[in-house]
Amino acid sequence: MYLKDLKFSLWADFIERNYLDNEFKELIEQGIINGATSNPAIFKNAILSSDAYKEQLSTLASLTPKEKYEALAIYDIQKAADILKPLYDAGDDGYVSIEVDPYLCDDAMATIAEGKRLFETIGRKNVMIKVPATNAGYVAMRELVSNGIPVNATLIFKKEQAVLCAEAFREGAAKNAGEVDTVISVFVSRIDRALDEVLAKNGVDVALSGIYNSANIYAEVQKMGVKGCRTLFASTGVKDDSLPPHYYIEKLLAYNSVNTAPVDTIKAFHLNPKKESALPISTQIIEGHFEKIKSLGIDFNAVLDKQISDGLKSFKDAFKDILESL
Repeated sequence: MYLKDLKFSLWADFIERNYLDNEFKELIEQGIINGATSNPAIFKNAILSSDAYKEQLSTLASLTPKEKYEALAIYDIQKAADILKPLYDAGDDGYVSIEVDPYLCDDAMATIAEGKRLFETIGRKNVMIKVPATNAGYVAMRELVSNGIPVNATLIFKKEQAVLCAEAFREGAAKNAGEVDTVISVFVSRIDRALDEVLAKNGVDVALSGIYNSANIYAEVQKMGVKGCRTLFASTGVKDDSLPPHYYIEKLLAYNSVNTAPVDTIKAFHLNPKKESALPISTQIIEGHFEKIKSLGIDFNAVLDKQISDGLKSFKDAFKDILESL
């Protein structure tokens, strides 16, 4: 744990082969991170911009583009999992996540099949299969957990999504003899990027909508008390230069939670002396902020729905770009 008294973990939201061989190990040895996450956009940036993949790619000429992608991604995930294994063995997370093909987000059976195949092919217990929180995704989450496969539920923007994820995890674990670790990845900063310009023009405090929405979801997940399940705060890098780089980690520091962020964001937080729990936030404060948003004629629920659809599209686009390049 980054902060043992809070059971708070920091996971690097980054995967790239040269990084895994160097800085990744250093961050673990220094006790700064104890896990890692990936997604199609992260692998797109790594595979298309790094020379580290050229040698392996030269041996994969006979494979389809998706097979090439999986070969590259699985190699990196195995490497990350092996580096993190001492933490996992010590009960200190040590997980790395890999996402299923985002084009399967509305096909439960295909998601289940791919999740199982990836987990078995990677062959590491400290791997989480990342599944988008869609109607098909909830079915897949339940089935994967029932088979003892750790799951990272991703693209959560709404409390209703988080509840359905937690229920799927509870039902899946009930069919499995042992406790299965799971996380519910709540996206934060994208909400502020969507709203802050309008809020600022109307005198409403900015850089808070994502935090308050996430705090609300965190409180619900904690209340449900699903064994092995934690809230993971994702999309916590800042895009507004007026904010300190560690802003979203500090403002969402909470008991029994995970924050996954870009490496530079994590380093900035590590250097920041303030390490106090920021959650829970009172319901009155949260509701007051969203009443102001409503008074401006903004349908916050519609904003969240758009973020979900945009998030799925961005993962699909990144995946498509990778396959086309391969």
